Amino acid sequence: MPAFPFLSRRALLALGLASLAAGPALADDPAPATAAAPAQVYPIEISHAFGTTVLTEKPQRVVTVNWANHEVPLALGVVPVGFAAANFGDDDGDGLMPWVKARLDELGAEVPPLFDEGDGIDFEAVAATRPDVILAAHSGLSQSDYDILSKIAPVVAYPGQPWTTEWREMIRMNSAGMGMVAEGEALIADLDARIAAAAAAHPVLQGKTALFVTHLDPRDLSRISFYTDNDTRVRFFHDLGLQSPGAVIEASATGRFAGEISAERIDDLNDVDIVVTYGTQTLIDRLSTHLLTRRMGAISRQSIVLLQNDPQGTAAHPTPLGIPWVLDDYVAALAAAAEAGAD
Repeated sequence: MPAFPFLSRRALLALGLASLAAGPALADDPAPATAAAPAQVYPIEISHAFGTTVLTEKPQRVVTVNWANHEVPLALGVVPVGFAAANFGDDDGDGLMPWVKARLDELGAEVPPLFDEGDGIDFEAVAATRPDVILAAHSGLSQSDYDILSKIAPVVAYPGQPWTTEWREMIRMNSAGMGMVAEGEALIADLDARIAAAAAAHPVLQGKTALFVTHLDPRDLSRISFYTDNDTRVRFFHDLGLQSPGAVIEASATGRFAGEISAERIDDLNDVDIVVTYGTQTLIDRLSTHLLTRRMGAISRQSIVLLQNDPQGTAAHPTPLGIPWVLDDYVAALAAAAEAGAD
C-alpha cells in the first residue's frame, strides 16, 4: 500500500519525480539541518469521503474548520488565515488551547480570525478569509457542509467516517493539501519518537487493557458506554502499548465509535486493567459504592484516570501540538492507574 493512499497515482508519480530531480545526497557532504524538502508538483488530487479534491497550485491562504485541523499548518510553520475557536478544554475562554497560543507566540504571529462553531460552521466567516484551501481531514462535515465549503475553496475532507481520522492520517491529508507532504511525514516521525519514549519510560503499560468510558451520570449507572477502537482516543491507547478489552474489541467490529453494556453485565469488564473517563471525585465515589459497578476490578482497585473539561482533559484526544504538551502527564497518569492496587 502506498504511503499516501489518499493521493492519486499521478500525484504520487509527481512526488517521486520531484525527489529524483533533487538528486541523491552525497555521503561526504551531509545535508544541512534545514535542508528543504522536495517541491510538490501540481496538480494533485486528494481522495476523501466526498470524492476527490484537485489542487492546481500550492495554497497560500490556508483555512481550517472543526477540531484541531489548524494544528497541522501551525506545527509546520504556517499560520492559517482563520480557524475554529476551541469549544472544549479552553479554560481561559480565549478560544485557543495553550499549545496553540504558545505556537503562535513562537511564530511571532497574531491570533487570526476564530470561527464560532457552536451552532455549526460559520460559512460567511470562512468565506471572508478568502482561502485557497480548507483543511478538514479530522472533522464531522456533512455532505451539505462540504458542498457549501467547496463553493468557497477546495476542501480536504476526512477519508472515512466523521470524527474518526487518526492523528497521523490527519497530518498526512492536511499537509498534502498544503503542498507539504514531506514535512508532514517528518512531523509524524517526530511525534512517534516522542510517544515511543514516553511509553518506554512507563513499561507497566505494555500489554495492559484500557477502557475509555464516555461521560457518565453518577445518578444513573445502569449502562456503561465506552469508545471503541474506531475512536481516536482508543487508538492512542494502542500507540502507548495498551490493548483493548474484549467488550471493546467486540463493539469495534460493528464499525461504530462507541459501544454500551448493561451494568448487570459488569463482570464482562473484568479484563479491564485501567478505566479512563471524564468527571469528578463524585463519580468515582458513586462507581465505588454502586452495587454493580463496584464489582469491577479496575473500579475496586481505583485504577482510574479522571479527566476534566480543561486542557489536560484533551490529552486523550491526540492532536499534533497537543501531544507533546500533555504527553508526559497523561502517560504518567495511565501508569499510576495501572499500578494502583498492585500491592
